[in-house]
Amino acid sequence: MKSVPSSKPAPAVQTSDVCRYYPMGGGIIRAVDGISLTIERGEFVALLGQSGSGKSTLLNLLAGLDRPSSGSVLVRGRDLAKMSSEELAAYRRNDVGMVFQAFHLIPSMTITENVELPMRFAEVDRAERGQRVRESLEQVGLGKRLEHRPSELSGGEQQRVSLARALANRPSLLLADEPTGNLDSRTGEEILKLIRDLSLSLGMTVVMVTHERALAERFAQRLVFLADGKLLSQEALA
Repeated sequence: MKSVPSSKPAPAVQTSDVCRYYPMGGGIIRAVDGISLTIERGEFVALLGQSGSGKSTLLNLLAGLDRPSSGSVLVRGRDLAKMSSEELAAYRRNDVGMVFQAFHLIPSMTITENVELPMRFAEVDRAERGQRVRESLEQVGLGKRLEHRPSELSGGEQQRVSLARALANRPSLLLADEPTGNLDSRTGEEILKLIRDLSLSLGMTVVMVTHERALAERFAQRLVFLADGKLLSQEALA
């Protein structure tokens, strides 16, 4: 009997001629204009470009926070454009973690409660939440700060908490929008090293928007340059 070759798993992310246009006045803003991009599973990719180049819009399309005007966005072979609102909400809860420039922590909650929040939305069993919270905070080096509140932490520590929260539902895809923007250079390096190490240890795909090329060159595996909503070039890093 002939053995059937196993099919290669679908890429983590694959966009095909994806566009996102916004009407403005009598014209159209071409925020993303025909981008085709493939990102393999476990890869760490940095999106670079000036303000208005389409980086954050593309990230929002990958997150399922926005729908393309045309073209397709496939994540592990699933076309986000064809998903219902309920399916997209489940995708965002279960498959995607997001880290932003602003930490978006709830001041009145402890670190434990902040990290637990996405698990409540995903209806993770209460008995499992505590262990996941501890694991996530230990992964970012904050295993001994469980009952502290955000105001008791430095900026870098707060970003670590937001990263732990993004990891709580064990996503296959981490999307980071200027994660070092509110941090000093040393702390920014620590956060990107942590993201890279977690990507390697967990097999997690990372797509990061940044304007800091020097940092991206140190930690990402590939640079993708955007301008005026178009993909200009790509650069693989050793």
